[in-house]
Amino acid sequence: MKSLIQAVAVAAALIVPVASFAQQAPVTRASVRAELVQLEQVGYHVGDGDQAHYPEAIQAAEAKVAARNGNSAYGGVANASESGVRGATVSQQDWNAMYTR
Repeated sequence: MKSLIQAVAVAAALIVPVASFAQQAPVTRASVRAELVQLEQVGYHVGDGDQAHYPEAIQAAEAKVAARNGNSAYGGVANASESGVRGATVSQQDWNAMYTR
């Protein structure tokens, strides 16, 4: 009886990830081509040799496509205005809390 319960538990643990994976929409060649066409329509060109601005350029193009399609949760440029900016001020109390003992 104990081995039967263990076998059922193992089987359930293996089936759950497979069932959740099966619910994802398949990526087809046609859907990838359609996405590339949309990116090119907003000004992004694949393989233009500009690797210096690759992440920003594709994210900006994806944000434009999302705005055009009315889907604001897709892609986009992250707002990193406070991360790593020189001159960002830290209060004296926070500074002391971090760096003094």
